[in-house]
Amino acid sequence: MENVQEVSVAVEAETKEPAQGTTKRTFNKEGRPDRRNSRRNNRDNQREDDGLIKKTVDIRRVTKVVKGGRTMRFAALVVVGDGKGQVGVGVGKAAEVPQAIEKATQRAKKAMVNVALKDTTIPHETIGKFSRGKVLLMPAQPGTGVIAGGPVRNVLEAVGIKDIRTKSYGSNNPINCVKATFNGLVTLRSAEHIAQLRGKSVEEIQ
Repeated sequence: MENVQEVSVAVEAETKEPAQGTTKRTFNKEGRPDRRNSRRNNRDNQREDDGLIKKTVDIRRVTKVVKGGRTMRFAALVVVGDGKGQVGVGVGKAAEVPQAIEKATQRAKKAMVNVALKDTTIPHETIGKFSRGKVLLMPAQPGTGVIAGGPVRNVLEAVGIKDIRTKSYGSNNPINCVKATFNGLVTLRSAEHIAQLRGKSVEEIQ
């Protein structure tokens, strides 16, 4: 009888709400901790400790044929941004998924660039191209939201754009879409930058 009470007390202690700042534990039908859900919760946590937003866009299995046979690896596509005008894209390959994501994240951090923004949208219309993929980026009024598909949306949300309209042409491959969007964002120029290049004031070129 005492053992039954001890078990019930232990179960009650585990099912209590976790303290602030800790990960909430979930349990399966047998009453055991559900490790699968805990891994999913950690993967869905997009904001890292350093304040950057990390988005895993695509994970695919790739095969390389070598002399000894076929080698199975994983390729991950990751977008990293600070939500304030900086964004980077990286691709990493490894034998395990977490290692591939980590490689892609590190490469995306090294490739981060500044993007010219105008309030919550972009300063002008532009077209980004990569391989056979093309993405049209158009500024939008406040309150429009991010009108874009999955891969394109991930890049725009990571850079901090909240109002924009987009249209994708050609290839719908996630890598092509993401890199075409990245290419379009890099070509953006603010009115201040154009005025400085021309040696005029902002009012003169508008």
